[in-house]
Amino acid sequence: MSRKWMTLTAVCTGVFMLLLDITIVNVALPDIQADLGASLSGLQWVIDVYALTLAALLLTSGTIADIVGRKVVFATGIVVFTAGSLACGLAPTIEFLVTARAVQGVGGAIMFATSLALLAQAFPPRERGVAFGVFGAVTGVSVAVGPVLGGLLTSGISWHWIFYVNIPVGIAALAVTIWGVDESKAAGVHRIDWLGCLSFSAALAFLVFGLIRSHADGWDSLTVAGSLVLAAVLIVAFAIVERVVAQPMIDASLLRVPTFNGGLVAAWAISASMFSVLTYLVIYLQSIMGYSALEAGLRFLPFSGVVFVAAGVAGRLSDIVPIRWLIAPGFVLVAVGLWLLRGTDPTGGWTQLIPGFVIAGVGTGMINPPLASTAVGVVEQARAGMASGINSTFRQIGIATGVALLGSLLAARYSDVVTDALAGGPLGGRAREISDSLAAGDVAGVLQSVPGPMRAQVLAEAAQGYVAGLDQILAIAACVALVAAVITAVLIRQRDFHDGDFHEGGADEGLRVIRPEHTEVG
Repeated sequence: MSRKWMTLTAVCTGVFMLLLDITIVNVALPDIQADLGASLSGLQWVIDVYALTLAALLLTSGTIADIVGRKVVFATGIVVFTAGSLACGLAPTIEFLVTARAVQGVGGAIMFATSLALLAQAFPPRERGVAFGVFGAVTGVSVAVGPVLGGLLTSGISWHWIFYVNIPVGIAALAVTIWGVDESKAAGVHRIDWLGCLSFSAALAFLVFGLIRSHADGWDSLTVAGSLVLAAVLIVAFAIVERVVAQPMIDASLLRVPTFNGGLVAAWAISASMFSVLTYLVIYLQSIMGYSALEAGLRFLPFSGVVFVAAGVAGRLSDIVPIRWLIAPGFVLVAVGLWLLRGTDPTGGWTQLIPGFVIAGVGTGMINPPLASTAVGVVEQARAGMASGINSTFRQIGIATGVALLGSLLAARYSDVVTDALAGGPLGGRAREISDSLAAGDVAGVLQSVPGPMRAQVLAEAAQGYVAGLDQILAIAACVALVAAVITAVLIRQRDFHDGDFHEGGADEGLRVIRPEHTEVG
């Protein structure tokens, strides 16, 4: 196997692991709660702390990789992620598990930020369509297949194995990286902008933390408002730092490239719409339709399978079709698919979801491969790590904002519907209390607090409330996708892509490629 294909194998394996762990945990939460005696808040942090550390460190990791070396940084990310996975599987308490998930997030950020830069180094422009097609398929499928694999492992063995499965995969990815990937650095950049890295990472951490807590605490809480204000202050501080340092963390000229900005919009929008909605569809299948973890996961196969096929086709087409005519129509299909997922009947069976899953899957598959090109295809190889880190950061901010905002809207609608339904009956005096508890996920507690004959009614109203909330956020997510279709069609331009900056060995004038025998090309 040639070194470029070994690079693709290493990158895709690492990225598959880190993105899988965004969704694989969801279906295992009930088992984790029972085993570790965790509170609802503790369970939420098992999910949130991973997203928090992942988002906060992406850009910093990409920038450091350009200077220190992308191979060594990527390999370090694999080691950290794999060690964090082992710690997660061995966790004796919920507090230990949350800490281990934070370690996973650090390793995931390092890998994700470096992945596109490694691919851009290894593949010439004329071959990147295939490479990015495979990469796009892996990124789409990994998020979608998480519930399937999580359900299989949780139901078949135990929740511990959703983390243990990463260990052999991580070891294999590390071996391929060590022996099959060339080292590369940005020439002429020797200093790490530590002050910029610290201020930007802290800003993202407070931003994502505030968005995460908004669902539980409300937008008017001191915690949420304070976090968002601190994030804004730190962003301003970061901007000031970047204007005065000799070698800034972010090259502001990137933001003057329309296609690069279009790629950022697309990265945010696909995460804030399609991938954020998947979280609430998993809950719908398990909590409302009554499927087990494995059964719920298997219902996502029409989506994940279509994503994989469509991404492979889109990757090949991206070499001959203008990028905008893949991304923009892809968002239109995502919007149509999300709209078709509305109005489902909890008693009507899961097959009513298939048309929406298939159409949204085609759209998602069309977006992911060319999206990678908008990050690294419009910059010189020397800035590939920085560009990849910015794009990946917008992906994760999209997940954080999408899950938080859509979750808040779903909970509000859910609570209003249940309150209105119970208001005229025997539970009318407790209607708001019951609805708020249901929206917060405390179904068991609510059922214990109401008389036995009324429990069936409460469950029925809860199902209708969740469906109403789900319909609302699906419509909003569809609108986000449509707006993204328009913006990307306007901003993404074929003339912005660098097609001639790849020379023998994968280097250009701003890139050093270091092979195992320590010879330098370029």
